Amino acid sequence: MRKFIVTIEGKSYEVGVEEVNGTEAAAPAAPAAPVSAPKAAAPAAVQGGEKLLSPFPGLIKKFLVSEGDTVKKDQPVLVLEAMKMDNDITAPCDGKISFKTEVGNNVETNALLAVIG
Repeated sequence: MRKFIVTIEGKSYEVGVEEVNGTEAAAPAAPAAPVSAPKAAAPAAVQGGEKLLSPFPGLIKKFLVSEGDTVKKDQPVLVLEAMKMDNDITAPCDGKISFKTEVGNNVETNALLAVIG
């Protein structure tokens, strides 16, 4: 039997797969106990301003504005790649942007990308 860890909606589960008659099949369904997923480092404390959170998991492909630039509400500020598609992430409000991630980082849903204040 081979064991795998599967993550579904942010919860990790350990599952076993066994070979049956030369092919692999899922082990009999049994309630799997959640396995604690590794915790990401906590983001730096936010000093006022509005948080820009990742709407879904993906790769930070590029910033469309520079650190400290003044941005307008709904202005694209970075490109988040998910499932081989580029997605523009926009500012939720007007203000000065401070990025809390870097180009090339993989982020999860609700990860802190920037603060605008």
